[in-house]
Amino acid sequence: MKTAVPCYYHLDVEVSPERVGQVKRILAAHLRHWDLDPLVETVCGSAELLLKAIDEHATDKLTSIEMWWNGQHLITAVGENDSDLRPDQDLRGCLERIAAMSDGWGCCATDTGSKVIWFSQRARAGERVPLVPTAPAPDLREVLQVPRAAPVTVLAGAALMPDGVLEGAR
Repeated sequence: MKTAVPCYYHLDVEVSPERVGQVKRILAAHLRHWDLDPLVETVCGSAELLLKAIDEHATDKLTSIEMWWNGQHLITAVGENDSDLRPDQDLRGCLERIAAMSDGWGCCATDTGSKVIWFSQRARAGERVPLVPTAPAPDLREVLQVPRAAPVTVLAGAALMPDGVLEGAR
């Protein structure tokens, strides 16, 4: 059984329309590096929704993105610094779609007035590699043939030359 090594990634970016695609590709590369290919589409899609909503509604475009992988869950958090942005109003449609695509999500405020929106995805075992039954190994009785019962003198007689000297002694 392969055990998962905990992983962490942090990215600070100023959101703009062209940066959204770049960030999506960066996150996808990290997920593939962590062997989390089945999560690429949903995680990157959710992060893209958040970044586009922040680009559209926020005045302060500085954003931090973090991903934590603990071996069972991938948690992705997007933090924005705009104190005027209201997730319950400005990001309502975005958060509804993230809630539908993720296993869990939430939003919390920090001491500085910025907000962190996070969502989690569980990595389901067995999605990446289907189990294929292997053919059983044959028994020893099937593989090994019983030697014929032949007297030793008959076997040794084949190695003797006409003059009675063994062929190897020549």
